[in-house]
Amino acid sequence: MQWSPSSWRNFPIKQQPEYEDKELLASVERELKSYPPLIFAGEARNLQKDLARVGRGEAFIVQGGDCAESFSAFNGETIKNLFKLILQMSVVMTYSSGKPVIKIGRIAGQFAKPRSSDFEEKNGVKLPSYRGDIINGIEFSKEARQADPTRMLRAYNQSAATMNLIRAFSRGGLADLNQVHKWNLDFIKGHPLGDRYEELSCQIDKAMKFLAAAGINSQTAPQLRQTVVYTSHEALLLNYEEALTRIDSLTNKCYNTSAHMLWIGDRTRDLNEAHIEYFRGINNPIGCKVGPSMEAGELISLIDALNPNNEEGRLNLIVRMGADKISKYYPPLLRAVKESGKNVVWTIDPMHGNVEKTSTGFKTRDFENILSEVRKFFEIHRQEGTVAGGIHLEMTGENVTECTGSTSSPITADKLGDRYHTQCDPRLNANQALELAFMIGEEL
Repeated sequence: MQWSPSSWRNFPIKQQPEYEDKELLASVERELKSYPPLIFAGEARNLQKDLARVGRGEAFIVQGGDCAESFSAFNGETIKNLFKLILQMSVVMTYSSGKPVIKIGRIAGQFAKPRSSDFEEKNGVKLPSYRGDIINGIEFSKEARQADPTRMLRAYNQSAATMNLIRAFSRGGLADLNQVHKWNLDFIKGHPLGDRYEELSCQIDKAMKFLAAAGINSQTAPQLRQTVVYTSHEALLLNYEEALTRIDSLTNKCYNTSAHMLWIGDRTRDLNEAHIEYFRGINNPIGCKVGPSMEAGELISLIDALNPNNEEGRLNLIVRMGADKISKYYPPLLRAVKESGKNVVWTIDPMHGNVEKTSTGFKTRDFENILSEVRKFFEIHRQEGTVAGGIHLEMTGENVTECTGSTSSPITADKLGDRYHTQCDPRLNANQALELAFMIGEEL
């Protein structure tokens, strides 16, 4: 079948809402198609070039952000704190390894979430599951849980505002390496981890003073004061993604203009279903989650479908096995891809395979399991002589209590309720994410 932005509609599809008002849905889709793009095709091509460098071992990826963005928690300070955390993690890894870090946020579009069940039941009342603010509301009521297509318009507008702020931060001075001390988040200051970051900041200050003495400063070298943070999200709601798919005037190719990089989740990667059909036709760099149920032959077929020309930087395989499964299930997949000569980027998502539920009802992730899976990922790549390309995290710049453990943020199960604010799954707080960054810097 010939591909088009709407050809996915001829295929079976999972994890989609059931909209009651089809006329309203069609009207929203038409309106979205008239809206300006959120990213430019040239930016997506730049990201593919950066990812090609990652695949060759010349750079490293930090990809992170909210489990699911929300309408209610949308504000400039939250975006700024995540931006600063990504900068902190990047500078720690770059300084430790000497490699540039490609920065990708789970932001400006990460609104839809796959669910293990279509329905949720409380006290004998059964309602549709919450699928993210772009689809329905998190409140447990019939009205809130009804899928509302107009939420796509609000998601677009929030994404546009978020993107605007990220561009301002990236180019307006906040990313200047002379401001590296100011990236430290308030609640980390005075903490041993914050002190460790301050020590590194002082070393960078000395290097900046030396460069300035040699005539190289933020004014003469823009790369010292500017950065690029790309955006990404799971392209789950294909009605929204199709509406923001456009033909690039320079190349005459189709690009999804809702984000620089989109990925396919582990629940929607069936070769004969709609999400693979949609993804095979867009020219953005794309990702695909690789879980423990993936078999080697299936993975090779998936790579062939999504990257038939074997382009460098086109396909990012995001491994999410779990600390107790990665050593068993990952090496055979890695060897099969290596032996086939496929060009892919390998990154590790140590979050989604390590979810557990406490006796108090909170979902959490233990930091030691997250660390363990990351370490095993690096060790497997060392053994195979392949490139460990990056990290993919659900994290926030806020001082939340959602993941247990870590020396920097010793949260116990009984303390999870103190500041448990996630819309869906537990996130690393800034302390935990920065501690992980120092560990990865040492690994690199």
